[in-house]
Amino acid sequence: MHYQLDLTLRHAEGALARVLGTAERRGFQPISVDGEAQPDGDRWHLRMTVEGERAPESLQQQLAKLYDCLAVEVSPCR
Repeated sequence: MHYQLDLTLRHAEGALARVLGTAERRGFQPISVDGEAQPDGDRWHLRMTVEGERAPESLQQQLAKLYDCLAVEVSPCR
């Protein structure tokens, strides 16, 4: 199943690597990643599509625990 993740991250070194690593450790394979810096320059908005057979709530909970992750929403792709 494919899921769309919308994340708000702190603009910090290694933030993207931590997000990708967490997704892979939870059994989700990143399919696409797209992001942009917010106008204030302190945050990023990241859109990521992942594929996996596990429940997306486990991934959402783990990403929310990351210091760099300010917000995360997960929705199924159509």
